[in-house]
Amino acid sequence: MSLPAILMIHGMWSRPSTFTRLRAELEAAGIRSAAVTLPHHDLPPGAPAPAALGALRLSDYVAALEREAAALEGPVVVLGHSMGGLLAQLVSETVQPSGLVLLSTAPSAQAAAFGTALSAASLRTMWGVTGHWGWWNEPTLIGEEASRAGVFNGVPEAEIRPALAELTWDSGAVLAEIAAPFLDPDKGSRVDYARLRMPALVIAGLEDRIVPAAVSRRTARLLAGSGGRVDYEEWPNVGHWLFHDAVRPKLASAVSRFVASLG
Repeated sequence: MSLPAILMIHGMWSRPSTFTRLRAELEAAGIRSAAVTLPHHDLPPGAPAPAALGALRLSDYVAALEREAAALEGPVVVLGHSMGGLLAQLVSETVQPSGLVLLSTAPSAQAAAFGTALSAASLRTMWGVTGHWGWWNEPTLIGEEASRAGVFNGVPEAEIRPALAELTWDSGAVLAEIAAPFLDPDKGSRVDYARLRMPALVIAGLEDRIVPAAVSRRTARLLAGSGGRVDYEEWPNVGHWLFHDAVRPKLASAVSRFVASLG
């Protein structure tokens, strides 16, 4: 029996290139994958932001992901990093994949409701994006200093530079839905956990400075509360970015084991 393919969803300000080396390692283990490009995330590096991007909401991203999932043949595992982790949960309500993999996941409305979703380090990282009026209606882009401090902490300089070059614009409205779900009348970041009974793997780095590991713990509890199997891992001395050479092989092994367990 062939293993499920993995549908990979990148995070905020990121691109499918996040997963390039991970996909190659999984391919060597016999696991097929497809990495989604979220709407307007295929801009050339340094390109100005499309005005329409600022108004896109989580529901727009989910609709695009549902179309991508429908194009895949056979069983599928949905994997998401950061914002992609939240999107993976939302799209899995309808797609009903064989498994769910959440890496440094952003909080759902319920995970945020357990307590403060953002730590002091998270707030410092985000200040350059959210420190002016109206950011929630505009395209946003995280700066280099904040990225180095809060996203790529612990990553060697040789690997930070190409990752910085891949950063791109994202939706201020989506960031607002995630960061302030209590102000969102549409509750766009609310997940129907009763529909997420598939096996799940949740991984968090304890040195994550943009999405605290506590968010992943809460998410794992919410998933387990629905009755599904949840494999939860916290990795010491690891930050938000799980894709550099010192961490990625461990990630590939964890994902491979999880996918193999679904057979």
